[in-house]
Amino acid sequence: MKPRPHEPPSTTPRKAADATSDTTLDIRGLRVAFGDAAVVEGLDLTVRRGEILALVGESGSGKSVTARAAMGLLPPGARITGGSIALDGEDLVGLPPRRMDRIRGGRVAMLFQQPRAMLDPTATVRDQVAEPLWLHRGLSHREARRRVTGLLRDVGIPEPERRARSYAYQLSGGMAQRVMIAAALAGEPGLLIADEPTTALDVTVQAQILRLLKRRQRESGMSVLLITHDLGIVATTADRVAVMYAGRIVEDGPVAEIFDAPRHPYTQALLRASLLRTEADRLYTIPGSATRARELRRGCRFRPRCPVAEGMGVAHSCENEEPTLSSCGSGHRSRCWVRPSGAVGA
Repeated sequence: MKPRPHEPPSTTPRKAADATSDTTLDIRGLRVAFGDAAVVEGLDLTVRRGEILALVGESGSGKSVTARAAMGLLPPGARITGGSIALDGEDLVGLPPRRMDRIRGGRVAMLFQQPRAMLDPTATVRDQVAEPLWLHRGLSHREARRRVTGLLRDVGIPEPERRARSYAYQLSGGMAQRVMIAAALAGEPGLLIADEPTTALDVTVQAQILRLLKRRQRESGMSVLLITHDLGIVATTADRVAVMYAGRIVEDGPVAEIFDAPRHPYTQALLRASLLRTEADRLYTIPGSATRARELRRGCRFRPRCPVAEGMGVAHSCENEEPTLSSCGSGHRSRCWVRPSGAVGA
């Protein structure tokens, strides 16, 4: 997060044809590949204005790759091979690097799993939190640095003036994450992408960070895409949830409805395997592995691990044709051949 000189936008925003005023992020048909191996395939995902959408799934499902694609920060060897990513109606796919530099930190910001690793070890907290203020809000360097103390105080950092003079190695994990939140919010983004933002923190600090994020989200009205494997966090923090498996969304909808009446067998398995639900004081584990699911060329990718298909008489459909993401309630969709009534349908 080293300071960089202020640069004006280098291109005119391109508008996506299907953008709507109540949508912050609209991903359509996204495909991301590492070499010849696709890790995200035909992904549709919408984050509405002012909501917290949780994206959940096992490791390797494609959650973080989706987030990095939206930020234009894919790792070496990865590339977008299809689809669109619209931020407030502007398609980000293929934008020139200078244009993306202006968007990142201003209109969209990101929190990462390891905050200390993302902080510049050679710069003070003051300079790193001030950076979005002079880059994206047009403040002078002097005024930006003056405002840092207030930003640090807003995210609950004690003695903010002293902490502003600190370096990354002098911060605890929770303190570093608060600094990253202050820096992310300094540019007043319309969308915050939080990728497992509390993974390395103890439960007490984790709860503090989540309360802080939710409070600031409500105060500012920004949208949040929260990536997590922890369904307890989803239950207490998110408005809606999208469940991802092997590069695709298999279920999405309001948190309360999906937790009370999950439709997809994978969602049901995730809930059974979470700490929210135990059976005879023993944790349930999902049998099998998701690592080879993308190699299936036909049918439902979850079928090798699915306990439902045989009993419901839909095995033939599951083996030969992948179901669509279809409505199973108000704002609730599932990609499964077994419908809410127990009937088979497309």
